[in-house]
Amino acid sequence: MKRTARAFWIGAPGHGEIRDVVLPDPAEDEVVVRSLWSGVSRGTETLVFRGGVPENQYASMRGPFQEGDFPGPVKYGYLNVGVVEEGPAALLGRTVFCLYPHQTRYVVPATAVTPVPDSVPAGRAVLAGTVETAVNALWDARPLIGDRIAVVGGGMVGCSVAALLARFPGARVQLVDADPTRAKTAEALGVGFALPADALGDCDLVVHASATEQGLARALELLTPEGTVLELSWYGDRKVSLPLGEAFHSRRLVIRSSQVGTVSPNRADRSYADRLALALDLLADPALDALVTGESDFEELPDLLPRLASGEIPALCHRVRYTDIG
Repeated sequence: MKRTARAFWIGAPGHGEIRDVVLPDPAEDEVVVRSLWSGVSRGTETLVFRGGVPENQYASMRGPFQEGDFPGPVKYGYLNVGVVEEGPAALLGRTVFCLYPHQTRYVVPATAVTPVPDSVPAGRAVLAGTVETAVNALWDARPLIGDRIAVVGGGMVGCSVAALLARFPGARVQLVDADPTRAKTAEALGVGFALPADALGDCDLVVHASATEQGLARALELLTPEGTVLELSWYGDRKVSLPLGEAFHSRRLVIRSSQVGTVSPNRADRSYADRLALALDLLADPALDALVTGESDFEELPDLLPRLASGEIPALCHRVRYTDIG
């Protein structure tokens, strides 16, 4: 039986297109997945869409099931939820999450999919990859009970971090963003909100996720002496200036990076699979629905990505809906 599918490709920077593909026959240890939903991670995927991945980062930015190469043509994405149509009996008919690009059907090793818990709606499960990033960030940061914490940058990653910190005992958590409409998102997540000029200082930890120079500078200003900025932003090919004069040294401030490509060394006992399974379990919280801010059909992706990249659609996670096509 000939299996066909349709896939979204970036034909060249700034240009998306839908392509027809023929799927390979699955091996015994593989599954055929029919997509139900996928998510567009606005920060990373719009960076890829505009061709902003630096050449020296092509290898590290490569997606698990990416086809083609940066800057294009390339098939890129990593937030896919579908149902297993063919494969091992234990997975047949199960709703699963996979780090796969936007495509109507696909064939992958059975080990590449993670079952979605019954407590998590399939449409919310597209957030798993971003919540996994937040889990890893907090493993890196190791917040303590009673910490004063700011999350600077109310995008998809920053809001995911804030959502997890909202559960942390005794912590003062504030989401900081230049967009006042993020106050509603912060309220839904159960954390405080402030514009940058009004943010509370003396923070033990600031998680920076705004991907702006101004945001990083403000993150440093908000720290208490010997406090830490955990840098989650991905700047792509942009240069960033840091204010490392004045009191940076005398206050003994720390800046450290975190990136989901490696499991935090603070949790060397956990695997990639453990981390993703934990992220999916955490998505049982309906408050995380606040991170899904738009929805479109798969066929609309070529018109959608330019609007997301330009900021015309100010999305956190934009969800892509699939019908049974191809």
